[in-house]
Amino acid sequence: MQKITSRSNPNIKFARALRQRKYRDSSASFLVEGIHHVGAAVEADTAVETVYYAPELLKSEFAFEMIELASSQGIPCSPTSAEVFVSLAGKDNPQGVLAVVHQSQVTLADLNPESFSWGTACVSPQDPGNVGAILRTIDAVGASGLILIDEGVDAYHPTAVRASMGAIFRHPVVRASLSEFAHWVKQHVYHVYGTSAQGKLDYLQVSGYEHPAILLMGSEQQGLTPEQAQICQEVVRLPMRGEVTSLNLAVAAGVMLYVMLEKME
Repeated sequence: MQKITSRSNPNIKFARALRQRKYRDSSASFLVEGIHHVGAAVEADTAVETVYYAPELLKSEFAFEMIELASSQGIPCSPTSAEVFVSLAGKDNPQGVLAVVHQSQVTLADLNPESFSWGTACVSPQDPGNVGAILRTIDAVGASGLILIDEGVDAYHPTAVRASMGAIFRHPVVRASLSEFAHWVKQHVYHVYGTSAQGKLDYLQVSGYEHPAILLMGSEQQGLTPEQAQICQEVVRLPMRGEVTSLNLAVAAGVMLYVMLEKME
């Protein structure tokens, strides 16, 4: 395949535009950058649209093997000049490979206790790193996936994709309004557990967490509002022994997911 040497190439311009959310939303595509992240997308049989790579920048034998694998699967793999690739990359000293990947089209209506036995729902998260880190923990504990409620950062932000460490290719991520979420958990009889500094029980005092289950996390700024807390069967608190008043969203979710794993009934 002929090497792309112009930054004005239409395909390159399209890939570059995916750094902005409006183009990710309109095209239902997103960027995946880095050898291991692209490799995870290819190995997960994700809908990879195109792989771009700069031969001059690639230093890893694994990268070349991954590109060969992608090509053998019928994925277009386009070489670029180093200059063109750097114009696409979001980080300094890029590894020399990235991919355009189609977003999952799973919706909340597609999920039920059989396909989504337990997972996390986050209300209006603002930090893409938190979203990616929560996805990574969801994968680590063997949970089902992530629900993003109302407005907030998208899970396909480049930072979220990197922080997920490939989990975004293995678990559904869906977006819903609070009213849609409330109807869905009631329809399928989910047990919803929330966290709040005003929770009646210490999180370790809960004797068991029942399937099917959803961990509901409030926003980074406000936590759970009274309206959101009403959806929960139980609201628990994480003890704060020091001077800080709250934990990072991803850290709090990680603590709760692991205790739910240990006490899931």
